[in-house]
Amino acid sequence: LLSGRETVGSSNMENVVNLKFHQQLFLISENLVTEDVAALKFLCTDFLHLSKLEGVKSAADIFKLLMAQEYLKAEDTFLLAELLYRIKCHSLLEILGYTKEKVQERLHEKGRISPYRQMLFELSENITNEMLKEIIFLLQNRLPKRWITQSALDLLILLERQGLLAKDNVQILEDICMTVSPDLLETIDCYKKARGEKFTLWDKLLHLFIAISFLEVLCCNIFSTPDVQTAVAKLLKELGVLPSFCPTKMLRRRSFFFSFLQTMTTYKMDGPHRGFCLIINNVNFSSSQRKGSCKDAEQLERVFTWLGLDVKIYTDLTSGAIINLMQTWQHMQDHKDRNCFVCCILSHGGSGAIYGTDDKLVSIRVLTSHFTARQCPQLAAKPKLFFIQACQGNNIQRPVFVDTDGQTPDSSSVQERVSLFESIPEEADFLLGMATVDGYVSFRHIEEGTWYIQALCSKLQLLVPRGEDILSILTQVNEEVARRVSPSGTKKQMPQPAYTLRRKFIFPVPMAPPPS
Repeated sequence: LLSGRETVGSSNMENVVNLKFHQQLFLISENLVTEDVAALKFLCTDFLHLSKLEGVKSAADIFKLLMAQEYLKAEDTFLLAELLYRIKCHSLLEILGYTKEKVQERLHEKGRISPYRQMLFELSENITNEMLKEIIFLLQNRLPKRWITQSALDLLILLERQGLLAKDNVQILEDICMTVSPDLLETIDCYKKARGEKFTLWDKLLHLFIAISFLEVLCCNIFSTPDVQTAVAKLLKELGVLPSFCPTKMLRRRSFFFSFLQTMTTYKMDGPHRGFCLIINNVNFSSSQRKGSCKDAEQLERVFTWLGLDVKIYTDLTSGAIINLMQTWQHMQDHKDRNCFVCCILSHGGSGAIYGTDDKLVSIRVLTSHFTARQCPQLAAKPKLFFIQACQGNNIQRPVFVDTDGQTPDSSSVQERVSLFESIPEEADFLLGMATVDGYVSFRHIEEGTWYIQALCSKLQLLVPRGEDILSILTQVNEEVARRVSPSGTKKQMPQPAYTLRRKFIFPVPMAPPPS
């Protein structure tokens, strides 16, 4: 009888566990949108046959297939956790009892998604609609005439089906990326180097340029007379080592080479329009006024207009209005013709957040996440710059003529500190420039504006004409702000940038002189 009771108890326990497991799967499925389901289908092609995946309509369908093959069980949900991690649905990990950090720790040991599949998925995330159209045009002779393209993932699966793409043969991707967007080659290079393939298409091209330039320099420097140079160059040409030699052509080729290198290592900034710059200037709060902030907004408008951006200023926005504004600009179709996007926010703040004029906090992470490649495909692979002038702590007393950009705290609004890197999306091409490090105030002169914004504008005007990149400029901003002290002589400030930029971001030098 005791044994029978134990069996019934064990059965009941299993039923409870299974019920909880299926509730978790249902909750996760309900929170995944169409694009997430497509991403899961793609990542699961290493485990599930394509014929079975074709009938998938929802995430729940995928979960059923994984359970049928025993890839997903109540006692082992790590594969699902890895899938959610790969598609950047980190908030859903909590449902399974995981965090992003826990998944990262166990990937080396329990990761199931192949580096090849990860590489393809990362590529698809950075292929914009315009790039996809160009790729289809290039492949038109290899694609079925009646095939209708829906996404980059569909195209990659088709190439695999046709045998044009495999884990040990990604040549077609290299050829396409070299033509459409060379910066995508970095993802392929990382994959090939991890496999032990040392020389990619980019490597060969780079080495070819270096070899030719090296031989030409030898001809000019070692063999000093024109007759000897010509004779040696002719010999090298006959041997097939040097395609051609001419001192004038050599200089042009070397100039082209270094220009080519710069193009491959910097973001493209040669489009018909530079980009939009939003300035949110919160001045009037229920219990305070940010005097001097209008000085910052005016200076930012002058500088970014000078840099070629279309500047839009918004004043005194509530927390809800700020989020609505981000949603509006997230869906702005005009981004596709722009090179970059800039957003400057001037307000009070707390750890990892800024205040609306209704004294409610808005997470900086929420604001920046509106412009990820998935949420705003028009800005995919383009640099997104956010400059935040706001306190990240509230515990410094205001001295004469110097104000702080933090609300007077009350016991109900104390926030836990948020790491700066948690405020930007994990995908590439973001930069977040903060006026101060977490936990500390930033200073604002009630007549001259804030230390950070005034230093930023000053350094942009000084260093952009010199060809400096944005990170070098922000380093100079740090140095200038760090040298300043409050009138009392006891208060200082240290700005802090965080970024996931993949290349150097360099503003083209304006034709007009700096505004001030």
